[in-house]
Amino acid sequence: MLIAGFPAGPWGTNCYVVATGPGSECVVIDPGKDAAQGVADVVREHRLKPVSVLVTHGHVDHMWCVAPVAGTYDSTAWIHPADRHLLSDPMAGMSRETTQMLLGGSYEWAEPDDVRELADDQVLELAGLRFVVDHTPGHTEGSVTFRTPYDAQDVSEVMFSGDLLFAGSIGRTDLPGGDHATMLRSLATKVLPLADDIVVLPGHGEQTSIARERATNPFLQDL
Repeated sequence: MLIAGFPAGPWGTNCYVVATGPGSECVVIDPGKDAAQGVADVVREHRLKPVSVLVTHGHVDHMWCVAPVAGTYDSTAWIHPADRHLLSDPMAGMSRETTQMLLGGSYEWAEPDDVRELADDQVLELAGLRFVVDHTPGHTEGSVTFRTPYDAQDVSEVMFSGDLLFAGSIGRTDLPGGDHATMLRSLATKVLPLADDIVVLPGHGEQTSIARERATNPFLQDL
């Protein structure tokens, strides 16, 4: 499996390109602000063809380039229905500081031509890969994670956790659509039952593992 990740934009949001290997179809996860060029570089380097864009949640730092990337490669965009409105109206999910950062600019957002909605426990077969969708509200109402099998002796799956789970922390819940109690419930029901050997690729920061977070993340320990 080929997984190429890079931080993009002023928020350093991790964008991931996932494929079975070079020269194949691929999936792009969370192309945020300034991610389009990074996606293009990865696609060109590994001779890939993006067929789908997966969005963990509708915050602008994760979906800024969804429409441009999906449009460039004629790809399908996938998002949970509770966050779908943010594709065309991301201001509805922004914090005050983010809104102020964007003041004075001229921005237009619109849904990609082909948008499909995600559901809890859904299994997606895309680009020769299998993704299990877990609906994990709390950061936003439509937050999801994606898990895919990983063929390694010491790693059973890789989880793209968006802003649900970070190395040593969890996502904030003070933005529109966020709720701390709901976040803790998502962590308890969707993260704690997972196998220790799962590698976590978060929306921000370094990769981690379920074992590491179970042992050291104060938010998981409190659960």
